[in-house]
Formats: sequence, C-alpha cells, structure tokens
Amino acid sequence: MINLESYYLFSSGKLFRKDNVVRLQRDDGKYKDLKVEVMRDLYLFGEVETNTKCLNYLSQLKIPVHFFNYYGYYTGNFYPREQNVSGILLINQVNGYQNVAKRLKLAQKFVLGAAENCLRNLKYYQRRNKNLMTEINQIAALEKIIPRTNSISELMGVEGDFHRVYYGTWEKIFNKDIKFDKRVRRPPDNLINALISFLNMMVYSVCLSEIYITQLNPTISYLHTSLERRFSLSLDISEIFKPLLVDRIIFNLINRGIINENDVESNSNYCYLKTTSLRKVTQMFDEYLQKTIMHRQLHRKVSYRRLIRLECYKLIKDLMGEQEYQPFKLWW
Repeated sequence: MINLESYYLFSSGKLFRKDNVVRLQRDDGKYKDLKVEVMRDLYLFGEVETNTKCLNYLSQLKIPVHFFNYYGYYTGNFYPREQNVSGILLINQVNGYQNVAKRLKLAQKFVLGAAENCLRNLKYYQRRNKNLMTEINQIAALEKIIPRTNSISELMGVEGDFHRVYYGTWEKIFNKDIKFDKRVRRPPDNLINALISFLNMMVYSVCLSEIYITQLNPTISYLHTSLERRFSLSLDISEIFKPLLVDRIIFNLINRGIINENDVESNSNYCYLKTTSLRKVTQMFDEYLQKTIMHRQLHRKVSYRRLIRLECYKLIKDLMGEQEYQPFKLWW
C-alpha cells in the first residue's frame, strides 16, 4: 500500500503538466517535479500560475488543491469531481439537515466533542501545576448545558462562552511572556491569533480532503449553516479536532521557543506570519498529522489524520441509521 503524503509548496512560479508529471517552473528558472504518484493533497502558499490542463490532470489523480494567499490566509480550493457518491446517503444527509431535531442533536455532538477535548488539554496542564481548576469547572458546567440547548443559535452561544473561558487560560499555559487575552479573527491582531487563524484553516483543509475520500457531501452541515460556495461540513468536523491539531501545536510552538514575536509582521490593522514562520508551523502540523495512537476500538495504531476520516465514517453510520454518532474525544 502506497503511503500518500500532503505536499506544501511555498515557491512561486508556474505549475503545469508535462506528460505524466506535474512540474513547477520557479521564478528563478529552475524546475521541480512534484511526486503526484504519492500525493494526497496539495497546498499552495506561493504565487503560482497554473492552467486547466494541470488542474484536469490533478482531478484525474483525485488530488484536492488548497490555495493560500501571501499572508497565509486560506482563499479557496480546487475540489476534484466526486468519485465516491451515494444517492441514499445524500438524501439522508439533506433530511438530517432539514429535520430540526436531528440537526440540533448532531450539532450538539460536535460541540460536546470540542468542549471535551478542550477540557482534556486543560486537565493536562492542570496536572503540571498551571492552576486551571476554576476554568475547568466553568467549562464543565457549560458542557452540561449543551444537550439542553433548544436551537443552533443557543448552542453556538454556549460554544462561544466556553471558548472565551478556554482562551482565557492560555497565558497561564505559556511558559513565555506572550500576550493573548481574547480571540480576534478578521484580521488577527497578534502572534497567537495569527497562529490560530492559520492552523484553523489548515485543519479545515485536511478535513475537506478526508471528506472527499468518503461519500459525504461537504456542503451539507449541521452546526454551521449550509451555504453556497462553502464546504461547511469541514467546519463542523474541524471543531472536534482543533484542540488536538491547533491548540496543542501552538502550545508546543510557543513553549519550546520555535515561534516567537519576531515571527510575525504586523501593523495597526493586521498581524500575519512570515513565510519562514509558515514553513516552521506547517512542518509541525504535518508531523502531528503523521503521529499515531493506539485506537481503543480498532486495537491498532492510527494516525491523527486517520482519526478525521474515521469521524466521517461514524457520521455516515448515524445518517444511515446504523449507529448513533459519538464525537471523537481525546484520551491522551
């Protein structure tokens, strides 16, 4: 079995097909052939020109392409034509969204998974004398409210409340003098918000790539509203995995001194990671995706990335009426 890899391209130039090869002609005139035979998905961070011939070839190879702009912000993707389709699953996905009770129940599960995984992170640092019991108790109390919410808007309000408490603990977790008191999104205003925004988009992209392999339709979601031009199911699933693939990476990057305030460019309106910083963050992100854990039910090692696909399969079983969906919860 071929081990597929994600490919992160930071160079600028022209990306084109040459026979059965995808080739990058860099701005300095040098060429680089991409190993498409072992490529799972492609992330473009540089200023890259391409054409339909190249995109058609990538589509034939079932390789999604994720585009990021100069500031490292996710701008869109090239999603190949779906190969794995199921009419009955699509019908059930739509019915699940239109059924108010069913949609709310699934949305609650996504938020419960996110809350539980945030708590797992805090408990880890509480055991390392970070004095987080007050916030742990606050989030645990909010977690009990989640199953009793009566609407998506009320549910998202509870989600916002526990995230405010959660983010308020981060300055205690950092062993460096880093300023971070609240989440600011558009645009990020400091190093930590820039890291969160970038890694959130990376998790969103990975979830989309994994959804593509399954028979799920990425535009039909339950916690986030299904809108045109948005693969909102990726947003739903990514909520569960952000504590593992965003927060833990940031704690490592800061506490190990891999990233610091010198790794960002900022002015009065925005803050973004330098290209050299994007490379360092992306490298750790990819290393995390390849980490393995002994799965409690499967009794074999699976990668962190594989956990995302397994989450998709669990959702499919629920929508098909085979087994009630239970969100992934960290146990380590």
